[in-house]
Amino acid sequence: MTTHISHPEIIKRLKRAQGHLKSIVTMLEEGRGCLDVAQQLQAVENAIANAKKTLVHDHIDHCLEHAVREGTQSADDTIREFKAITKYL
Repeated sequence: MTTHISHPEIIKRLKRAQGHLKSIVTMLEEGRGCLDVAQQLQAVENAIANAKKTLVHDHIDHCLEHAVREGTQSADDTIREFKAITKYL
């Protein structure tokens, strides 16, 4: 596995989302209002989406670019990998 400079920031975002999820469960258990819960769920969804987007862009910018420049994998494999990862955007 390759570690990129963006990974610590992604981990921080995901841990924050994890904390929000835990608090959402507590909110539901305590009978908090649906609007409050929905707002928190939206925040978690946005945090995860941003983490995923950062990860995909980082992979394209570093792994795939390196594969093309260094010739570590064929052009067909690189294009196939590009297509596969961009479906997560």
